[in-house]
Amino acid sequence: MTDARPLVGLTTYVEAASWGPLWRDLPCALLPQAYPALVERAGGIPVLLPPADPALAPALVSRLDALITTGGPDVDPARYGEPAHPRTGVPQPVRDGWEAALIGAALDAGLPLLGICRGMQLLNVVRGGSLDQHLPDRVGHEGHNPVPGAFPGHPVRALPGTRLAELLGPGELDVPTHHHQAVSRLGEGLRPAAVSPADGVVEAVEADGPGFALAVQWHPEMGDDLRVLRALVDAAAAHAAAPRT
Repeated sequence: MTDARPLVGLTTYVEAASWGPLWRDLPCALLPQAYPALVERAGGIPVLLPPADPALAPALVSRLDALITTGGPDVDPARYGEPAHPRTGVPQPVRDGWEAALIGAALDAGLPLLGICRGMQLLNVVRGGSLDQHLPDRVGHEGHNPVPGAFPGHPVRALPGTRLAELLGPGELDVPTHHHQAVSRLGEGLRPAAVSPADGVVEAVEADGPGFALAVQWHPEMGDDLRVLRALVDAAAAHAAAPRT
């Protein structure tokens, strides 16, 4: 019997990793298990996408039913024409280039797309926006990344009239958070979908148009709320069932 669950691609980190008694500091494509586990819990089949030649992005996108661009290191500020802040991390141009190509191909193809944390920031940059490179400089507190290496919650509020508000409803919602950068200048064709009530930081964006293109600044893989992921999987199932040209 063919498994009809949609295939959801997840971008990966490229880091040196070690395991066992012999293997030390080998370059690896890896991803925290919470991401593929989240996709499975939401009803999809996860597949990991290591960085590759950006020219391959359209061909890969044509084989997926949805794409998630995951969290990770800071986007290279050269991509939005700014010098690096002292607190900005070491650039990863290979990952930036691959994921930017995937985002562009997904938007062109109408592939359901979800950006998570860095994935939201890169979507904004791909669409011509910019980032606050160290958010505490603007908001005056560490509330978006209060515990390094952990994902404590803080409240967000979905904005009325957005698809996200239809999913999450009115009022505030505590979400798992871990970020020191955020959207500054909004990219073309994007609109804010959620904000932090405490300081107005944009916590989610949506792309214009009828397709599913949503990005959140928080980390749903570190929590129990499946509504956003189930909406992505539903959109992926509809995309898989649509005639392909």
